[in-house]
Amino acid sequence: MNNKIMFVIGCVIFVVYVYFLLKIIRKQHKIQRKENMSSYDSNDLDGMGNQGRFPDKKPKNRAV
Repeated sequence: MNNKIMFVIGCVIFVVYVYFLLKIIRKQHKIQRKENMSSYDSNDLDGMGNQGRFPDKKPKNRAV
């Protein structure tokens, strides 16, 4: 009888612990995702920044 009570109490404590652990992980994941969305450049797929995306010179107007 005593072992069953201790087992149930231990299971309840474990379930509560896992619930709050997963809740904290989910909350931190949302915060991290929000921070990364503001600092992420969707056009910078190679990770080198803007140096290859924008040309240094203006294009020549060949129609004139």
